Amino acid sequence: MFSIGRTCLRGIYSCQWNSQNRRPNVFGLLHLVIREPLNLHWLHKVFLFLGLFTVALGTAGFCIKWEEEWKTVYMSFQATAPFLQLGAVVALTLISWLVFQSYHGAKTAACKVFIMMTFLVVSAAVFLCPLAICSPCITNNLPPKPALVGHRGAPMMAPENTMMSFRKSMECDVVAFETDVQLSKDMKPFLMHDNGSSFLVRTTDVKDKFLGRDGDMNTNFTLQELQTLNAGEWFVRTDPFQSVSSLSKEEKMEANNQTVPSLSELLVMAKKHNVSLIFDLKNEKNSTGFHNSDSYYITETITKSGISPDKIWWLPPEYRHDVRNIAPGFKQVYHNEQDMNADGGSFLNMKYSSLNAHEISDLREKNVSVNLWVVNERWLFSLLWCSGASSVTTNACHILKNMSKPDWHLEPNIYMGIWISVDVISWLLMFGLFLWQRRRNHVFRQNTSERSVPLLPR
Repeated sequence: MFSIGRTCLRGIYSCQWNSQNRRPNVFGLLHLVIREPLNLHWLHKVFLFLGLFTVALGTAGFCIKWEEEWKTVYMSFQATAPFLQLGAVVALTLISWLVFQSYHGAKTAACKVFIMMTFLVVSAAVFLCPLAICSPCITNNLPPKPALVGHRGAPMMAPENTMMSFRKSMECDVVAFETDVQLSKDMKPFLMHDNGSSFLVRTTDVKDKFLGRDGDMNTNFTLQELQTLNAGEWFVRTDPFQSVSSLSKEEKMEANNQTVPSLSELLVMAKKHNVSLIFDLKNEKNSTGFHNSDSYYITETITKSGISPDKIWWLPPEYRHDVRNIAPGFKQVYHNEQDMNADGGSFLNMKYSSLNAHEISDLREKNVSVNLWVVNERWLFSLLWCSGASSVTTNACHILKNMSKPDWHLEPNIYMGIWISVDVISWLLMFGLFLWQRRRNHVFRQNTSERSVPLLPR
């Protein structure tokens, strides 16, 4: 098997091997294992350089274009750091015998000192890094599970912003529906996420139903016209979340026949099932005054519906004070802490990466409700659960509803016992490997010395 591995490596790299050269190569651990040098052809060096350049360029591009996503990377490390550290200890233990082999094979004392000092520094960093790990899931007190808010309903299980989608989200026991509201030509509020010209193209059959009008704005369609459009066929056809296969035949037929709902329809459902409502207004910035604004007509529609005012989580900031004057019972929800504090509010709605665990915990201690969007992954939901978030807006309520506890949660004393035990076991194994390598090297040199003694003449 050893010879097969050596032959494979030779074939893969197409290297020029020099059997007399035994110098270890820093960049070829596999070749160190089989004690063969890696003499790369110039073409391989070019490809290696291009690969490194591409990785560096990609990393730089990521940093510039998606700088905000580094917060998500940091959060992923918070969720995985304890396990990455344990994996690093295992990896360090496995490669330590190669390091000790190089140490005992070094010709000079300076080389031995360099090898051992480097290894000790790396080992200390790996062994002691749990002291710097700060994960909210390492805690004595696990907060309650965050409530779920259906983002456009349950868009993984039904066409977004349709009545079927909101019915599906109720199966997840959501505490609120999240949606997007616009006004039609006849000033009737309807539900649709996309806005501007071509706002109907992605999720309806407007190109087939109204020829030449697919680029029109929302103010060019009456509610009656909008409700003649099919708002579900696209979902079954494109399968945006690769979830259509999980639907029954009847559910697919229902999805295929969805239409554009009015806000009044959703208010009836929310009132009947005692579910709250939070929404974005897509065209509010175009308003010239409160009584001509989307906020005015939507507030009027909400008031006429008879839904309990405290079930409305009012998010749009443009005419907040005017809305409060005519509907003081609405819960005021804010995009940032500064506006909330200035207005004396107690409800935040922010992107999941906008607040760290300590900030969430501090806000909860001040009785501030914290809703974070959009949370679809189990690991992220677990992290925000441990952080103490009040609720999360999600596309995946059917997945998160089944979680009875975070993916992992450890008390600090238990985690400390785990990493210290693993570190000690690793250190003992490495110490044993060091002694074994020293003895093996001593025997090898002794045998070599005996073979090199010339035969005595008779």
